Amino acid sequence: MDPVEIVNPGGQAALLLIGDHAGNLVPAALGDLGVSDADRARHIGWDIGVDALGRQLADRLDAVFVRQRYSRLVIDCNRDPMSAEAVPDASDGTPVPGNMGADRGPRVAEIHIPYQAAIAAALAGRPTDHALVSLHSFTPVMAGVVRPWQIGVLHAGGNDRLALRLLAWLTARGDLVVGDNEPYRMDGTDHSVPRHCFPAGRPYVELEVRQDLIGDTAGVAAMAAVLAEGLLAAL
Repeated sequence: MDPVEIVNPGGQAALLLIGDHAGNLVPAALGDLGVSDADRARHIGWDIGVDALGRQLADRLDAVFVRQRYSRLVIDCNRDPMSAEAVPDASDGTPVPGNMGADRGPRVAEIHIPYQAAIAAALAGRPTDHALVSLHSFTPVMAGVVRPWQIGVLHAGGNDRLALRLLAWLTARGDLVVGDNEPYRMDGTDHSVPRHCFPAGRPYVELEVRQDLIGDTAGVAAMAAVLAEGLLAAL
């Protein structure tokens, strides 16, 4: 199966939505990677809720959404393909036997490269002031620590004006717990945004949404409404 799905390919919005971890498929040739169905359905397998959130935002904003279909356990498309984190031996304490000593070459060639090429193709010909919006989600509890943030706005230099404007807009609402580079910092491990935005000075924002808030249809609709309004205001 093609690793990439382009949702609303004719979208006219001045931004591109991407989902590095929007799917949790595993190629048939890899079996189940030695990981149970239940574990692959958890946050270690994908960004829960991002597929539905991206589709709703694409509809509300008339934006293109480039989504990656395969599990981050197969290959993490938001990591340098040669990094240890790209094909993890374990994730959040869960061993991934199918990755131990695996040849990552086919996964890079068949999933990582086509996905990153699809993002580049979707940006090609767009003005450099058209933004990239990278959608992610995070588990409410990690290693026993409760995470209070509802939305995280990630940024790390470059043309981060959009990210900072959206951060200010979300914070000013007063009804959300918003993290500034929380629960993760955008750093050298991130791949997609730095690759496609930093060299060209393209505006960007990487968003993290808490998974319990987008775990059902009503939650996705409510969050999509907030983020669509905020992105339009920030743009």
